[in-house]
Amino acid sequence: MKGLEILNNGYLETVKNGATSLSLLGRGGGIEMMKQTVIKDKLVVLFPGDDANVQEFFYILTGEMEVEVDKEIVKLGANDFFSSRNLKEPVSFTAKTDVTFLSVSTHPIFHTMSNEINELRKIGEAVERKDRYTFKHSSRVAHYAVKTATKMDLGRERIHNLFVASILHDIGKINIPEEVLKKPDKLTDEEFELVKKHPGDGAAMLRKTAYADLADIVEQHHERVNGRGYPFGLKGDEILVEAKIIGVCDTFDAMTEDRAYRKAFTAQYAVDEIKRLAGIQYDPEVVEAFEQVMIEEGKIN
Repeated sequence: MKGLEILNNGYLETVKNGATSLSLLGRGGGIEMMKQTVIKDKLVVLFPGDDANVQEFFYILTGEMEVEVDKEIVKLGANDFFSSRNLKEPVSFTAKTDVTFLSVSTHPIFHTMSNEINELRKIGEAVERKDRYTFKHSSRVAHYAVKTATKMDLGRERIHNLFVASILHDIGKINIPEEVLKKPDKLTDEEFELVKKHPGDGAAMLRKTAYADLADIVEQHHERVNGRGYPFGLKGDEILVEAKIIGVCDTFDAMTEDRAYRKAFTAQYAVDEIKRLAGIQYDPEVVEAFEQVMIEEGKIN
């Protein structure tokens, strides 16, 4: 019938990676309707937009999500819905189970996302097969990084780029032998040289994708302001702010998680150690903003 389209369980296009499946249900008049599935423990982040008139609407079909609103945890489940318009700061939703939801956006975004997701799919899946810890670590780093960048007023586009770079910052570890990644003892000099290649390897992968402009952030996330980081020994303002933020958040998460060779440190100990190294290894402005995030999240006093 003219003016009526029936898809019979088909989608205009579907893209997948290790964390999400996104299907385009329909588009027209500047509006897109999508169906998205996000696996347990992964993040859905809503970013502030430059256009205050853009609105996104989300309706949960199955599963459970959590979001922190005004320092309170709000739980969402099937038949709940939420919308965003003229956000002032990023909002992170955590999938507590596998979640499927419908979304409608008044700003076309699917094809941009489609290209990005397709480029990242093989890398993400390969990293997860190599070391399942890496993806969960990167999700936590992304959460801290987005909040820290918001404190620093980096702006919507830079915060979005930082989020993606944070998720991908360790993809170069795909080239590190598993026995080195999981070694419980101190690494030999030769083994550490292998580890030091992962920022450059990750950047090289990104430069072949739609995220090529984020490669420098990934490449620099182990640089330190005193010039004693790697791979280039950059100093101070030679290091991108986004890379400095990832460096702090990466260190905190590594210190507060168990490792084969030690138990996790407390959040307070990790923050105190990072503060001690402010101006030596870490940018003081980043450290200050990160500390405020930790206080607001109740991780430290």
